[in-house]
Amino acid sequence: MSLALTIYPRLILDALTTVRYPGNGKNIVENGMVSEDIKIEDLKVSFSITFPKNPDPFSRSVVKAAEAAVHSFASTEAEVMIEVKYKNDTAQSQTDEQPPVNARHIIAVASGKGGVGKSTVAANLAIALARMGHRVGLLDTDIFGPSMPKMFQVEDQRPGAIEVDGENGEKRTLICPIEQYGVKLLSIGFFIDPDQPTLWRGAMACNALKQLIQDSDWGDLDYFILDTPPGTSDIHLSLLSILKLSGAVIVSTPQQVALADARKGINMYKNEKVNVPILGLVENMAWFTPRELPDNRYYIFGREGCKQLAEQLNVPLLAQIPLVQGICEDSDAGIPPALRPQTPEGNAFMTLAARVVTATDRMQSESEV
Repeated sequence: MSLALTIYPRLILDALTTVRYPGNGKNIVENGMVSEDIKIEDLKVSFSITFPKNPDPFSRSVVKAAEAAVHSFASTEAEVMIEVKYKNDTAQSQTDEQPPVNARHIIAVASGKGGVGKSTVAANLAIALARMGHRVGLLDTDIFGPSMPKMFQVEDQRPGAIEVDGENGEKRTLICPIEQYGVKLLSIGFFIDPDQPTLWRGAMACNALKQLIQDSDWGDLDYFILDTPPGTSDIHLSLLSILKLSGAVIVSTPQQVALADARKGINMYKNEKVNVPILGLVENMAWFTPRELPDNRYYIFGREGCKQLAEQLNVPLLAQIPLVQGICEDSDAGIPPALRPQTPEGNAFMTLAARVVTATDRMQSESEV
């Protein structure tokens, strides 16, 4: 005859300390997400988990992990009932909760794979929007491969700090973004040795990203552009838990391999748990044009692959960016092509910015109806 394990509240709490909330890397007990009134009746265990916002992209996976933790550390026979709650379900919490960045539109620039020029597109989109007169912030969220400091020719600069009044009259120190080409810019690249790899676990990277968002003096912005890492990762989930995105811009080359990964990126944002609108596709390196033969086009990565994908998925094709020698040279020199709108590549980025403005304005007007 085997002895049944006695279940008591402390045992349940200890089990739940093994469950991590992906939004900040801390366990759900440490986050104060688990209700104090844990009810136990024989083998029936009930409690509630309160998530920061509704909807929360992590709620389903956290609840499943909590059930598994109780079964693993308390009793495999326990009947676990978890009530899901949200902090912003009450009017009071909605009033008190302030967005971490005061921006009219928050846009993620993403790609399914690396090497398609996503960061180049993000940088030039931000600069083009600023040239149109908008207040723009740009956050380099690629913690493990930051590139924005070099693209903006500010590798040697370091963000300053400012003290502001926080809650209860306490002083709060905020990071001051670097300003270049009319864009407020922050990147983890400003704080690490560029010659050394960033050997951080996912939770540490997510916490660093959260600090760059929440503990920085972004001011009032029209557009907050996020240069996201390639693929799908904890960083993307963390961004979704911290910020309410207006939409996503997906970057790809016309290559079939890149398009297959771009489709995955689109599906990630369209997922019912995420539900971020796709503003459109950008076809980068659409064709090669030699500087000495500006009227010639060579489709070295395939022809109009993004255009075809956009038609299949019923999303806009925002721009086709040509591959020219000047893009590489200017980007390495910290002179983004959007600063030269008279060139084919510069004009393409200005067109991209204008279409992004049209798309976001249309979305905003539809939401206000």
